[in-house]
Amino acid sequence: MRSFILLFLVLLAMLLQATFFSFLQVAGVKPDLILLLVVFNGFLRGSREGAFLGFLGGLMLDIFSGSYIGLHALVKMSVGYLAGLAESRFYKESVVIATLITFVLGIFGQLATYLLLFYLDIQVPPFYAFFQVVVPTAIYSALLVPLTYWKFYRSNERGWLKEWERTV
Repeated sequence: MRSFILLFLVLLAMLLQATFFSFLQVAGVKPDLILLLVVFNGFLRGSREGAFLGFLGGLMLDIFSGSYIGLHALVKMSVGYLAGLAESRFYKESVVIATLITFVLGIFGQLATYLLLFYLDIQVPPFYAFFQVVVPTAIYSALLVPLTYWKFYRSNERGWLKEWERTV
């Protein structure tokens, strides 16, 4: 059940990012909603689940956007893994920590994407990429954390995303 809900949330995030947030662009940048889900899931559930949702969300993003298959899957998987490393090291109930982790991993994810694009021989001016895309996207995504983290956290603890114990 939890997997289907996460799959639905990834699809909803992709839909919102492509439609609703296209009208809410700031300086031509949209927040990365898939990144938010991946970071939240990794931070609350660990590296394995963060990497799995990151791979799934990134692969779906690759398929539906028509970009290189595996590019976003690899980046989001590594972001989910890194968010999972923070699971046991930081206080999960703090929105400030979740915001900082989202900001740092947002920058990491965007830089990793541009690095992979560079290896695919797609040239993007580095200063433009960093100051016009990477940092503003990370800031915009991090600003959404205080609005969304508590819902995800509560649902993970005692709501729809809680992993139920199996009885045999």
